[in-house]
Amino acid sequence: MRLFKHTDIDFLGKRKKFYAVSTIFIIVGLVVLFLKGIPLGIDFQGGTEMQVRFNSPIEVSVIRNAMDKAGFAGMEIKSMGSEADYLLRTPLQGEGQTVADKIQSGIKENIPGKDFQVMRTDKVGPKIGKELRTNAIYAIVFSLLGILIYLALRFQFVYAVGAVIGLFHDVLITISAVAIFDALFPMLQLEFNQQMLAAFLTLIGFSVNDTVIIFDRIRENIKLFKNEDIESVMNKSVNTTLSRTIITSGTVFLTVLVLFIFGGEVLRAFAFTFAVGVITGTYSSVFVSSSIVVDWTHHIINKGKSRVKLSKN
Repeated sequence: MRLFKHTDIDFLGKRKKFYAVSTIFIIVGLVVLFLKGIPLGIDFQGGTEMQVRFNSPIEVSVIRNAMDKAGFAGMEIKSMGSEADYLLRTPLQGEGQTVADKIQSGIKENIPGKDFQVMRTDKVGPKIGKELRTNAIYAIVFSLLGILIYLALRFQFVYAVGAVIGLFHDVLITISAVAIFDALFPMLQLEFNQQMLAAFLTLIGFSVNDTVIIFDRIRENIKLFKNEDIESVMNKSVNTTLSRTIITSGTVFLTVLVLFIFGGEVLRAFAFTFAVGVITGTYSSVFVSSSIVVDWTHHIINKGKSRVKLSKN
């Protein structure tokens, strides 16, 4: 199935404009990230987290007053999609279920006559949270290094560099998008947790798959169009794979969009991050990875011509 036949779009001719768009978006996102940050989940922050379900709707202010009286002033309280389901989070930790038991006692004593059920309780120590944050960074860095080595062996080194720069671009763009949307739409309740980390690693794999398919077509076309400029060959390659790219990326995006809308609070961070990653991964395969290869190749060619002129003089 092909959505587009015989397209002839000059993708790489517009690469400098898209360099500027990406740079501006990343700068804005990193500024927002530096000023506001992305809330850390219990996995990376450490503390105690409890999800409770009341037998009837209850206001957040009532729960907050009850927790203040129980000694949990400033506790983070989030609605889980209804006025009866809430997530209670505190950075406090204690031996065994001490903190969790104290939270339950606080609800029973300060909200009398209101039955509730504990859906789940999570507890992460500060040391484990720090180790998880460090391991998350290592996971992303080593995945990029592994992809660099693999692509350097499969293609020329310049292609590997272009692909990894594109993947690094995807990570920065997605982090920027999460930071910006969290600042503009706090009701999304996005936070950096293990689910979001999984989304980052998944989008890296998805993006490099799309890039490899385009690079494979470029490698084939270079042999067929030996006398043409690398930019022209790459444009042909991107146009011939355009239909496949849109069908694959569009299908995945729609699936993740449904997951974001109907997947609930637990999967929201994963679905949002991966949805943004699908868009940026498709975008970067053309306007970043392939563009880097074109510019690098032009630089090498121009450098070779300059050396020839100098030798003649």
